[in-house]
Amino acid sequence: MTDKIIVLAACGSAEEAEIVARALVENRLAACASIVPGVRSIYRWQGAIEDAQEWLLIVKTTRELFERLQAEVRRLHSYELPEILAIQVAAGFEEYLNWIDESTGRLQ
Repeated sequence: MTDKIIVLAACGSAEEAEIVARALVENRLAACASIVPGVRSIYRWQGAIEDAQEWLLIVKTTRELFERLQAEVRRLHSYELPEILAIQVAAGFEEYLNWIDESTGRLQ
């Protein structure tokens, strides 16, 4: 098991996704945030079934940065209850994992 995580966060617009992604990378809370357009989410919210177009962020970072990353997403996000899910990275290409450390300021 590594100390790396993938964080998923759905955004309500392309602009919001770009703002959140850029802030996470600029603040060294993430090495990379990929924006996946055209995600259709069907979910229950306040007793109703919703159907929404969203932009999914796939964020590469480390476990130790999660709390700060989560706070930044919540600060910038328009949703009352934003999706912020961390998935542990079991293994990965060592050079890529090292790049995550370098990009987030851990090896400088």
